[in-house]
Amino acid sequence: MEKNDRRSFLRRSFLGLAATVTAGRLVYAGGKTEHAFPVDKNDTPSLITRRLGKTDMVVPVVSMGVMRADNPALVRAALDKGIRLLDTAHTYQGGRNEEMLGKILKDVPRNSYYLATKVKPDGYDKTKGDFTDDEKVKRTFREKFEISMKRLGIGYVDILFLHAINSRAATLNRAVQEVMQEIKEEGRTRYLGVSTHSHEPEVIRAAVDSGVYDVVLVAYNYRQDHKDEILKALEEAHKAGIGVIVMKTMAGGRPPKSGPALSMGTALKWSLQSEYVATSIPGFTSFDQLEEDIAVARDLTFTEEEKQLIAQAMRGDTLYCDACDECIDQCPHELPIPDLMRAYMYTYGYRETRKARELLDHLGVTPGACASCDECTVTCPKGFAVARKITDITRLREMPQAFLT
Repeated sequence: MEKNDRRSFLRRSFLGLAATVTAGRLVYAGGKTEHAFPVDKNDTPSLITRRLGKTDMVVPVVSMGVMRADNPALVRAALDKGIRLLDTAHTYQGGRNEEMLGKILKDVPRNSYYLATKVKPDGYDKTKGDFTDDEKVKRTFREKFEISMKRLGIGYVDILFLHAINSRAATLNRAVQEVMQEIKEEGRTRYLGVSTHSHEPEVIRAAVDSGVYDVVLVAYNYRQDHKDEILKALEEAHKAGIGVIVMKTMAGGRPPKSGPALSMGTALKWSLQSEYVATSIPGFTSFDQLEEDIAVARDLTFTEEEKQLIAQAMRGDTLYCDACDECIDQCPHELPIPDLMRAYMYTYGYRETRKARELLDHLGVTPGACASCDECTVTCPKGFAVARKITDITRLREMPQAFLT
C-alpha cells in the first residue's frame, strides 16, 4: 500500500467512519447427537460437503468465522444459505461475539448447526513457548469456558479449541489437556481441537501425536512461504483422522492495489483445493461477501485464469506475515513485530481498525516505539519495511474510539 493511500485511509477513518431449520431430535450428554439439516428448496446447486476427520460432522467446505461479524442478520442469512459451522472465541469483540450468537441461536434448533469456540488460559510464557503454571492453566481455562457458555446460552459446543498456540510444548501441555478432557467427559463439548496462526506444521504434528485432539484449525493460504510444509503436515493429520479447518485463506485481506485483480473467492478456493481440508472459516462481514463465499462452496472448479492470478499474486506485494519470528531477536527493543504486522494487516487488508486497536492496546506498544533507533536493524524475509509499518500502525492508538471501524 502506497504512502498516500495509507494517509488517505487513516484520514477517512478520522473524518468519516464514525458515522459509520428445521426441527429435529437432539440427544447429547455423552450420547448421540442427531443433526437434521434443511434441504435446499431452491433449484440452486447444493453446497459441497466434507467429513471433518473421524468426527460425525459433515460440513460444507465453507463455514463462518464469526470473529469480525456484528450483524445478527448476516449470521442468520449464512445459516439460511446452508452454512452449518459457526466459529467464535472467548476473546472476540471482548465477548460480544459470543453474546450475539447466544441471542441468535436461542431461536434456532440446536440440531441444525454446529458451534465452535476457543479458549486460551492464562500463564503462557512466550519465551518458553509453553504454559508454566498448571494450577493457573486449569483454573483460568475453566473460568473462561464457563463465561463463554453463559454468553452462548447452550448446553454444549461441538468443538472446543485451545486458542492460538504456536509450539509443540503448548499443544501437548499436560494441564491443558487434562482440563479439556474433563470438559469433554462432562458432555459440554463433543470434540477437542487446537488452533494456530504460526508454526503450523509443528502444532499440527503435535496434535497428531497427542491422541487428544480431534480437530486442528490452522492458517493456510497461497502467500505463506512454508505452505508446502503445511500441506505435508495436513496430510499427516488427515491420515490420522484429525479434522482440518483452515483460516486466513484471504492471505491478508484485500490485495494491494499494485497486485492482480484477485478476488477473495479465488483465494478461498485455492485453500480448498486440497482434499485434506474439510472446511474453511472466512470472516465475511457483508452480504456480498457471503454470496461470494457461497458461490465457492457450490463450485470449487479452479480455472486456468484463477491459477494465473494466484501465480501473479504470489510474486506481488503482500500484507500477510508468516509469523516466522526471525525478526524478534533482531529488534533491540524486543518489540512483538509479528503481532504488529498483524495489526497492520487488520487495518489495511481487512479495514478492521477496531480489531487492530484492540490488539495494539493489548500489546501496549505506543506511537514512537521505533523513534529511538536511527536505523532499523530488522530484516524481514518477506521484505517488510518493519520500522515504517510499526510507526504507521501504532498511530492508531491515538485515534478516538468513535472513529474506529
